[in-house]
Amino acid sequence: MKALSQRRRHPLAAVVLLLLGLIVTGGIYAAASGANEAQAATTYTADDVQQGEKLFIANCATCHGMEASGTENGPSLVGVGAASVDFQVGTGRMPMAMQGPQAQQKPQQFNEEQTAQMAAYVASLGAGPSVPEEQYLETTGDAAAGGELFRVNCAMCHNAAGAGGALTRGKFAPALEGVSEQHIYEAMVTGPQNMPVFSDANLSPEEKQDIITFLKNIEANGSPGGAELGSLGPVSEGLFIWTAGLGLVIAFTIWLTSRSS
Repeated sequence: MKALSQRRRHPLAAVVLLLLGLIVTGGIYAAASGANEAQAATTYTADDVQQGEKLFIANCATCHGMEASGTENGPSLVGVGAASVDFQVGTGRMPMAMQGPQAQQKPQQFNEEQTAQMAAYVASLGAGPSVPEEQYLETTGDAAAGGELFRVNCAMCHNAAGAGGALTRGKFAPALEGVSEQHIYEAMVTGPQNMPVFSDANLSPEEKQDIITFLKNIEANGSPGGAELGSLGPVSEGLFIWTAGLGLVIAFTIWLTSRSS
């Protein structure tokens, strides 16, 4: 015990303990980083990552930085995952046409292969949401349950019928008609623009599938009430009735006065 006590009081004991702590911490970090990298790049080849890096440097690095770590003009993409790239680039929102409150949708600049290559490169930078599996994109879920989930979580911005709506400071929630199942799922897990992120802890993959089923169901069946009038509910309906009713009153008044004369 006396010998052990003397060793603990040795002048180099603190240095040895510090080095040991650094080695252990570095080993844990390296193992975690390797696991994340493996998780992020399991479905992509090294060539995909290499080609994606070239595309990224040529088209995205101006705003996001040469290593995708972010600049004053664009956020860091480390850890955003392949799903975020597939959504933003696949819908034409990225690269942005111009700076504004939010990225505007436009025709795609890259084809499917190039988009997948850029997604592979960004996924290799750090683990994040991956492109969803095909089984969760099939419209075979519970449309009724999906409708309830949509009204609770999404309707306040996207409208109860998915027709979109205005937000503050020049922003808006886009209409969901015509959006692919894959992009709807990816939007839920990545939270683009002002949209919140719905992780699997908030909405399970099956619940996301139910929401997609609901949206595609109302898209396929159309409005059960006839003319949609923008799907704005009583606002547009009331305006139409007011305008049509006032027009009828004016027409009747003109007809009545012309007969009396």
